[in-house]
Amino acid sequence: MQKITLGVSELNVTPICLGTMTFGEQVSETVAHDVISRAVDLGVNFIDTAEMYAVPARKETFGATETIIGNWFERHPGMRQKLVLASKVAGPSRGMPWIREGSGMTAQDILNACDASLKRLKTDVIDLYQIHWPERHVPSFGVMYFDPAKDAIETSLHAQLMALEKLVKAGKVRYIGLSNETPYGIHEFVRLAEQHGLPRIVSVQNPYCLTNRTFDNAMDETCHRLNVSLLAYSPLAFGALTGKYDQSGFTGEGAPTNARIGQFETVRKQRWGRDSSLAAARLYNQLARDNGMTPTQMALAFCYTRWSVASTIIGVTSVAQLEENINVWGTQLSDDVLAQIDAIRLAHRDPAT
Repeated sequence: MQKITLGVSELNVTPICLGTMTFGEQVSETVAHDVISRAVDLGVNFIDTAEMYAVPARKETFGATETIIGNWFERHPGMRQKLVLASKVAGPSRGMPWIREGSGMTAQDILNACDASLKRLKTDVIDLYQIHWPERHVPSFGVMYFDPAKDAIETSLHAQLMALEKLVKAGKVRYIGLSNETPYGIHEFVRLAEQHGLPRIVSVQNPYCLTNRTFDNAMDETCHRLNVSLLAYSPLAFGALTGKYDQSGFTGEGAPTNARIGQFETVRKQRWGRDSSLAAARLYNQLARDNGMTPTQMALAFCYTRWSVASTIIGVTSVAQLEENINVWGTQLSDDVLAQIDAIRLAHRDPAT
């Protein structure tokens, strides 16, 4: 895998990133360490985490993922300098009071969250520090429409950038990014940075998969013209694009018993667990089989080969899954398959939005 440069940064990362949200919930620390080690052996140099992980978010597992990663670094001296480490500060708590007090995300919250993440990760610096979701009210996590009546901005984007600047100047953060953002947010963060001489975002981490290609409508142009790299998350739509739910549904007889979308109702109620999302996934999965591929191969190959995707974040629960996902690298989809993918999207649009 040839490394790519994120946005206007000097961060050179592999086009496959190891996502870690399962560490500390579905994945034990022992298995998590095996997964990290194997990913490094296979050439991956990019790890993404967040203060709120593991997922689904619970008070009991808050910060567990970062702690597991920090313990791995401690047991592998010298590896921290060889890897690009990304983490995130959570946006407004949204019913998760264990993250912080108050309903918003203040500048001080950003500073405090970073210090806590550094401690758990057992490192002096985070290479890419991202705002997990906007402080303002925007459509995300299954909410489809912007509602001005719900808009409540407590901390301006300028104030957020100034807080992030403090972290960069203190040497605690190298570069900054966003997640679950909109074209407006991307433009404003770039505009304010350029206008006031503040750190410029280098990436945005948004959902991107066959059943959620909302990025392909406006965000792709925004990021291309502003040189902001897309880190695509949930490329397998929480497992729906692996085919493992095609017969059973998410909770029917024969459904996997240890999968997040089946185990946790809060996850299932979001975009990934909709009946329409599974119906579309079944069509994509059959298209893969009809063309001699597994659903996983086609779904990942789609993300791996998109011009707009800088790095695809893969989340796994075992070394075997990790190897399967990385082995897809290099798979090319024919023009005919891509045309059929677009035909399904035309009929079903983006049900996992």
